[in-house]
Amino acid sequence: MIIDHIGIAISDYEKSLAFYTKALAPLELFLVMEVEGWAGFGNSKEKAEFWFGPDEKVQSPMHIAFLAESRQKVGEFYTAAIKAGATCNGEPGIREIYHPNYYGAFVIDPDGHNIEAVCHSPEQ
Repeated sequence: MIIDHIGIAISDYEKSLAFYTKALAPLELFLVMEVEGWAGFGNSKEKAEFWFGPDEKVQSPMHIAFLAESRQKVGEFYTAAIKAGATCNGEPGIREIYHPNYYGAFVIDPDGHNIEAVCHSPEQ
C-alpha cells in the first residue's frame, strides 16, 4: 500500500469513537492510540493507519475503503456498521463494474463519510 495513514475530521468524537470501534471490529481493526483528541485505529499495537479527530469544519464527505480478508468479513462489517448507526449506501455484493471479484459494502458514517469494506478475492 502506498498510503501510510489517513485522517478525517469528525464533528462528535465520542459518537465516532463508538461507531468506528464497532464497525471496524470485524475487519480486525482496533483503537491503537489516542493523541491530542485524535483516535488512531490499526491492526497492530505499533501503528495506527486510520485516524479521526474533531474539527470545527468537517471537510466534504470522503470515501475510504478498508480491505477485508473475505466476503464474510465484508458482510460482518456492514452488519456491525448498520447496528452502530450507519446508513446503508450499498449492501454487500459484487460490483462487476470494477472487476469480477470486487465484493464490497458501503455505509455512511455519522459525519457523512462513505465508508466501504472490500474483498478482491474470489468466493471461497
